[in-house]
Amino acid sequence: MLGWILLIVAIIVVLYLIGAFNYFITLRNRIDNAWSQIDVQLKRRFDLIPNLVETVKGYAKHEKETFKMVTEARNIMQSATTMKEKAKANNMISDALKSLFAVAEAYPNLKANENFMQLQEELSGTENKVSYARQFYNDSVLKLNTAVQKFPGNIIAGMFGIKEREFFKTDEVERKNVKVSF
Repeated sequence: MLGWILLIVAIIVVLYLIGAFNYFITLRNRIDNAWSQIDVQLKRRFDLIPNLVETVKGYAKHEKETFKMVTEARNIMQSATTMKEKAKANNMISDALKSLFAVAEAYPNLKANENFMQLQEELSGTENKVSYARQFYNDSVLKLNTAVQKFPGNIIAGMFGIKEREFFKTDEVERKNVKVSF
């Protein structure tokens, strides 16, 4: 009788470990998927930027500093390999685009340009998608980190080498208002 009870307990423990391990794997894969979605949207934005810059250049030839800032941010994004580097480059591009749109405000003909309006709309939609993807990523990281920190998940995560992930954070620079002067 004692043998059967020990066998049943052992089976329950094994099934629990399997379920917990699979839960951690599901969370980890969800985070990887969420990061991929961010990456896709950042690539889309990255591809839209040259068209936007060229359109604005035609109207605002003397705004070289703004164009330089956008180009530099885009180059940094292109060479970024880690999540942290991409997040930093993303923040730089966001700042550069804010400045670019502020420049566009000074040129009524540009604001009325159909190509510029279409590019601005596409970029705005992409920014919304990036924002949503970042939120989904951070929500997924929160679930994994909570599961890794709570008992008995912390023991199981430690047994299988599952570690916490880093949140996609906004740099301090991105939180400040952009000052544009003409």
